[in-house]
Amino acid sequence: MSTFGTLFRVTTYGESHCASVGCIIDGVPPGLKLTAADIQVQLSRRRPGQSDLTTPRNEKDLVLIQSGIERDYTLGTPIGLLVKNEDQRPHDYTETDLYPRPSHADYTYLTKYGIKASSGGGRSSARETIGRVAAGAIADMYLKQIHGIEIVAFVSSVGKISVPSTTISSTEEDEDHVDDVLNPEYIELLSTVTREKVDEDVTRCPHAGTREAMRARIIRAKEASDSIGGTVTCVIRGLPAGLGEPVFDKFHAKLAHAMLSIPATKAFEIGSGFSGTQVPGSRHNDPFVLKENGGLTTSTNWSGGVQGGITNGEDVYFKVGFKSPATISRPQETAQYDGTPGTLAARGRHDPCVVPRAVPIVESMAALVVMDQLMIQNARRATAAPLPPITSLPPTMVLPPGNK
Repeated sequence: MSTFGTLFRVTTYGESHCASVGCIIDGVPPGLKLTAADIQVQLSRRRPGQSDLTTPRNEKDLVLIQSGIERDYTLGTPIGLLVKNEDQRPHDYTETDLYPRPSHADYTYLTKYGIKASSGGGRSSARETIGRVAAGAIADMYLKQIHGIEIVAFVSSVGKISVPSTTISSTEEDEDHVDDVLNPEYIELLSTVTREKVDEDVTRCPHAGTREAMRARIIRAKEASDSIGGTVTCVIRGLPAGLGEPVFDKFHAKLAHAMLSIPATKAFEIGSGFSGTQVPGSRHNDPFVLKENGGLTTSTNWSGGVQGGITNGEDVYFKVGFKSPATISRPQETAQYDGTPGTLAARGRHDPCVVPRAVPIVESMAALVVMDQLMIQNARRATAAPLPPITSLPPTMVLPPGNK
């Protein structure tokens, strides 16, 4: 479906080559100071044509506020946002009337609905993510202003070129003396990286030792009329403990749902991810320690800030895998809709690698998850507040003041 969220609900609309794309957002608190310029920041980070690493499609992606805001303040009513499509070229896609593009959604959409958008991938195009990013920008702004929550994503790999993240190298089954599950430099990067640092380079990789190689790899794919995939890592800092709705709406499950709904995604891992499967529990467990303010924290954070599907107050970090873009201009031997074999060389203007432009999309979907889960938890606490306090817990199970 086209709606995401429970209390903070976002419905996106539009195809890649229709008149406009956008969204309707329900659940934005009234009284939030908000202008189109606040939303535009993330849309401009997502827009095409930013560098020679992205599609040359020239869309300004200027957002128009249709409803829900007066005198620059939210009314609490649904907010309608619209972005016009201005540089669409449907004639670049006439071949898709004959051929379903390999690994694209032409065949599956036609099979499901009995009809499909005639150009650009329709709803399966990354153009649809404009509505998500616009809505996520509002959620992100509220979370930062009111709760001090920061969400930062960056490109962590392109093809086989990756920001160093793990210290695990041995393939011996009895090799248990790993210093850390993840590289200390990588953990430091997660703790300190900013959007400003990420945007210093067109690759959106903040690691100086790998971004030039990433850039060269993307250019090589572009010059070969081919494409290449990669990963985006995201960290959420300042989250309170207690978010997540076990058992089916665990915090990391909602994150995975959000991330894998982004076009071209193929993988999701949280915390130590697959690296955590290669070390024993004695090295992977996160011991609790007392914070200076009296609350509990953990001395390590291989869990990625989530335990039992509920946030524990530590930084949440995760990684999303994006496949190599399916639409390429290199000739491919394939079949037409009727099964007739042939050669497809797609036209159009497409990203040789999507990960640099995917960074704000990942951040926005993370913001939508956090906003929704925060509103759900606040509603639970407000409902329980009039009830008498629980006094039957053993004295040893009462949390220190810093955790309340």
